[in-house]
Amino acid sequence: MEASKLKAARLLEQMSAHLATDAGKEITDKVGFVYQLHISPKKMGVDEEIFVVDLKKGAVSTGPYAGKPDASFTFTDDDFLAISSGKLNPQMAFIRGKLKIKGSISAAQKFTPDIFPKPSKL
Repeated sequence: MEASKLKAARLLEQMSAHLATDAGKEITDKVGFVYQLHISPKKMGVDEEIFVVDLKKGAVSTGPYAGKPDASFTFTDDDFLAISSGKLNPQMAFIRGKLKIKGSISAAQKFTPDIFPKPSKL
């Protein structure tokens, strides 16, 4: 698998490690949904990479989910990072067309900055 040029890929790698911790286990217990992320470098839907954040199993993987994810999101790399860090409210992103959602709205509502590891402070 070629290395991703997306900044999101690095965050998702950190998330994968985070989910293996006790704090990560609390997240999977609380959320329990599978999310498929379609992330594009600049323009939505162009050169997108697909990631799966499985908060049932506590795993992050690349490529489409084998089955039906509870919710799928489409956004650009920068908007994904803004949403995951809490700088951009997911509802506002959706209203402004910076985020597309397919699937369960109740699952989508649990996709909040709380599920992401905080960027490590030095």
